[in-house]
Amino acid sequence: MRYIQLLLWSLLGLAPASPKPVVFLVGDSTMADKPLEDNPERGWGQLFPQLLVPGVQVKNYAMNGRSTKSFITEHRWDSVLAQLKAGDWVMIQFGHNDAKISDTTRYAAPQGAYKTNLERFVNETRSRGAYPVLITPVVRRQFIKGVLQDTHGEYPAVVRAVAAAMQVPLIDLQQSSEALLKKEGEAATEKMFRNIPAGHYRILSQGVTDNTHFTAYGAAKIAALVAAEIDQKKIGLATYLAPTPFEGKYRYELPVIYEPHFRKDTFDIRAFGAKADGITLNSKSINDAITTCSSQGGGVVLIPSGLWLTGPLELKSNVNLHLAANAVLQFTTDFDQYPLVSTTYEGLVAMRCQPPVSGTGLENIAITGSGILDGGGDAWRIVKKAKLTETQWERLAASGGMVAEDSVTWYPSRSSYLGSKTSQAGVIKPGSQLSDYAAIKDFLRPNMISITSCKSVLLEGVTFQNSPAWCLHPLLCENITLRGVYAKNPWYAQNGDGIDLESCNSAQIMDCTFDVGDDGICIKSGRDEQGRKRGKPTENVIVHHCTVYHAHGGFVIGSEMSGGARNIYVSDCSFLGTDIGLRFKTARGRGGTVENIYAANINMKDIPGEAILFDMYYAAKDPVPLAGEQREAPKVETVQVTEGTPVFRNFYINNVVCHGAKKAVFIRGLPEMPVSNIWLRNLVITATAGIDCLEATGIRFDNVYLVTSSGTPPMHTRNTKNISTGNCRYRDTKTNSTSDHAF
Repeated sequence: MRYIQLLLWSLLGLAPASPKPVVFLVGDSTMADKPLEDNPERGWGQLFPQLLVPGVQVKNYAMNGRSTKSFITEHRWDSVLAQLKAGDWVMIQFGHNDAKISDTTRYAAPQGAYKTNLERFVNETRSRGAYPVLITPVVRRQFIKGVLQDTHGEYPAVVRAVAAAMQVPLIDLQQSSEALLKKEGEAATEKMFRNIPAGHYRILSQGVTDNTHFTAYGAAKIAALVAAEIDQKKIGLATYLAPTPFEGKYRYELPVIYEPHFRKDTFDIRAFGAKADGITLNSKSINDAITTCSSQGGGVVLIPSGLWLTGPLELKSNVNLHLAANAVLQFTTDFDQYPLVSTTYEGLVAMRCQPPVSGTGLENIAITGSGILDGGGDAWRIVKKAKLTETQWERLAASGGMVAEDSVTWYPSRSSYLGSKTSQAGVIKPGSQLSDYAAIKDFLRPNMISITSCKSVLLEGVTFQNSPAWCLHPLLCENITLRGVYAKNPWYAQNGDGIDLESCNSAQIMDCTFDVGDDGICIKSGRDEQGRKRGKPTENVIVHHCTVYHAHGGFVIGSEMSGGARNIYVSDCSFLGTDIGLRFKTARGRGGTVENIYAANINMKDIPGEAILFDMYYAAKDPVPLAGEQREAPKVETVQVTEGTPVFRNFYINNVVCHGAKKAVFIRGLPEMPVSNIWLRNLVITATAGIDCLEATGIRFDNVYLVTSSGTPPMHTRNTKNISTGNCRYRDTKTNSTSDHAF
């Protein structure tokens, strides 16, 4: 049968696919597979298969407590040898247990049995036609007065010496893991290791302090170090490293995000006097439950099924606020419950009403479940007549509040109206006092979820809807996860963004849905001089498998990006009816650098504006003009480059399909600072008009197909340098003109 297959391949001019190798892992507990259920421990070898292409089988023979000696005497090495075949790989890492001199079953002297055993592993692997890889032992997390200590003595040096003498590929995990721990520091690395408080896991009911073995988070980081060295040293296994859809990036290069875990203890808000009658204000009961939970080591604060009316809630460390199915947490529309507080708004330090949910300087917090948080935003927001039907407008005008003298804008109160007429309303100025903002308090509507300077944040499963302003606003936070969240606001909700990540590091937004009144998924980092002075970019962000319905932009960066944004990865998302698909916006005066932005596998449909937009002339207006609205293009003039000059560079956009847009691509830089190094490839876009490329350099279009209907040329350029169009085609349905070569 095999002969017939080879003959057929020969006749057809095909080559048989090379079989993928089996990778054998031999070593100790830091590499070994661990039980998945009710167990926080993972070996790095357990996570390593995720970094390889499908079809590469990884057989993990690493075992807790084993040394080179015991691995041989227990015949575990014989089990590996019996399966080895030519082309397989054996990754060998020992040292933690070889040093246990008091244990004769495991001790192997570094220059004696340890060295001899390593040489045996190498020789016998090669005798089967397989490839050995030697790995130095990973460091333990042992800090003394902030200094990481060496706990392996001679053993790493012996591995290096054997690798050099026998010409074996070496992964120096001792060196790379030491560098990682030193870089991140004693406090930040605690979560990499099995340091677990009491009450989190049944098998660790009393907790454990363990700075040798890894959590899933730590194991993932160590596995990435192994993959990185395979790549950098061009070890043969590099052929099998898993790529991503992002240009030139392997899976191991993507950020690893820590997710919080909580004690099993549950605090039911009913035990604190809460009532689900839609009338009782439960603010005190819920806040008391949160405070008690946190003070007793943390756990779950349960919002059971029912309609719970409440005022502002303040989160506390180690608390998971959990909404059961059919639980509705309704925030009151009594503005007196929301005092003025100092916070930030749209990138500036400002006075605003207290957020419905807030937390500052916390660690290990979550809002989870399948219930609903309703921010009561209808009571707060200003509404334009043009965004409602005639009937809706009449009902709104008759509901209370006031209609302005222009007859086309409704305000919830006169206080709100006065705020709209106040320049930089709410922005805190030198010498200002709380009383200075009292007259416009109603205008200073809060963001719904405001989480500031927090570490390890989880929002999962919950619906967040009807926010007064932005819906979700993490600021200066680290390690944030949004999973399965639904953010929902009316389409006319001014400033009703879905999620605004501002000056955050390490975040993942996965399997979420947004249907909002402003930008859907937005990256920010402060505004103008304040943002530059803060100097905290939003970085190391993964956005995956999200859907955005109505929004000003599906995925957005800016315009408040003065602290910069970098290393952001967006993939497998659908934007359905968003005003703009991928929207990158800034303006003179912002400053900041946005770079290393990746987007891949994006679907778009029914986009009223641009499918892809880069604009450095953002003017704080809705992206799609209202009926009858006239807008003039900005005056183009060159000004001096200063710290307020923004920078857009190094964007890689791959595999985008858009069915229906006003314009396919719009790129507009500044004469003094062009948009630079933009690579757009594998695009299929149906749009009224094609591409505008203005004040830009290093723009590459590769394998792009445009179908337009404007009767104008597919691309318009101005002051653009180094533009290339490889394998690009277009068709104009109005003129029936086509090109199969270039624009």
